[in-house]
Amino acid sequence: MKKYLLVITIIFYSFKIQAQTAQDTLDIKRVALAYIESQHTPNPKLMEGALHPRMVKRSVFRNKTAQKDFISEFFAENMVILAETYNVKGDKFPKNPRKEVKLLDVSAKTASIKLYADEWIDYMHIVKTNGEWKIINVLWQYNDVSKHE
Repeated sequence: MKKYLLVITIIFYSFKIQAQTAQDTLDIKRVALAYIESQHTPNPKLMEGALHPRMVKRSVFRNKTAQKDFISEFFAENMVILAETYNVKGDKFPKNPRKEVKLLDVSAKTASIKLYADEWIDYMHIVKTNGEWKIINVLWQYNDVSKHE
């Protein structure tokens, strides 16, 4: 009986350490949505607020001439500029753009999420620093992988 109580206590303690609060869940989703919504309605301040200053966004593309894959990289500064300029004419997204956030894993200081947006999928790592959740890594691809060539 003591063994069972010990095991239950250890399991409970483990979950308690790893669990996030309801507010963490809301904040993680808010940050992921800010990332995409700042592009829907150009808003560089919203994008900047969602990103850790050392954020890197990556994807793999194919160089047709060299017939080799390469990794593209964008940084926080690039994403803030993108949020300011990408959709200024309002023609880059449908009237009701898709923005679905799926939490894959959440711990006390880190989270992994999958963002489904219209033409692409973004996998994000979100980190809690100084009490705030910020996007630190993004790995993305188009739904239509032929666009990576």
